[in-house]
Amino acid sequence: MTATPGTVPDFWIDALPQAVLLCGGGNVVRINAAASRLWGVTQARAAGRPVLEVVRRHTLEALIERGGELELEVGGRTLRCAATRNGEVSALIVEDITEHSRREAELREATAVLSHEFRTPVTALRGVLEALEYDMPRELSQNFVRQGLQETGRLARLVEDLAVGFRPTRARTLPLAEAFARAERLLDSELTARGSRLNFGPDHLVRADPDKLLQVLLNLIENALKYGPPGQDIEVQTAGRGTWAEVCVLDHGPPIPDTDSLFQAHTRGVRASGQGSGMGLYIVRSVVHGWGGQAWATRVGGRNAFCFTLPGVGGMG
Repeated sequence: MTATPGTVPDFWIDALPQAVLLCGGGNVVRINAAASRLWGVTQARAAGRPVLEVVRRHTLEALIERGGELELEVGGRTLRCAATRNGEVSALIVEDITEHSRREAELREATAVLSHEFRTPVTALRGVLEALEYDMPRELSQNFVRQGLQETGRLARLVEDLAVGFRPTRARTLPLAEAFARAERLLDSELTARGSRLNFGPDHLVRADPDKLLQVLLNLIENALKYGPPGQDIEVQTAGRGTWAEVCVLDHGPPIPDTDSLFQAHTRGVRASGQGSGMGLYIVRSVVHGWGGQAWATRVGGRNAFCFTLPGVGGMG
């Protein structure tokens, strides 16, 4: 049996989580409890009034007239609206999909982060395999194999991160020099191609996830190589700040306006060229915040400085 507006049992229409509005001849016949909360009008007051006076949006009034679906952003909420017509009788159903949209956005962001994270170890593995195509002394080939195994392990840990998120979970005490040496080895070909050198500051013992620390360093040094002039020396300064260690990567690139916005997702500098996801500095700040530190950019002595802090365990060197 088909129910008509005005005879729909209150007990089930009011139990629906979606907002429901029934109308005929351009006037509201019935709204349910969810619709009453959404539009801030009582069911008794809504009945018999023109649809536009209740929904207060011409887009919804037009949707009811023609039928179909659309999404609306209202007061920071995402609403999915669907309307159907049967002769003079129409129904509008509005569902709050804010949380669903948020989860979709998080999934897209996670995909972008993973894509960025996977790029470095995959590039390193490709370089190792290309090198192993040639005859070389056994000791050198074994060194390439060890490097390949190391990056394979890093890829495996990234796969595990799919299940546990991106916050550091394997922190240990290590000297910064260990991470510096690993970063310099992985960036050797890029440094050679750009005619650049890395200069590292004094060593410090820190507490961090080695892979995450390497990830931060690679992002910052690669940016310095990409946006600084060829032949520049890139300085990686270190300092103790109480119970924290501070690391700054300095390059000779031009001044950067609005440096804080660079740490937002999908954001690139005004001088950025070529392909890029705009996720590098966002990942840096996310990782650093994960171990409780801070990440920022500033201008120091005519150079761009991209800095971060991480838990220290006492100075060395």
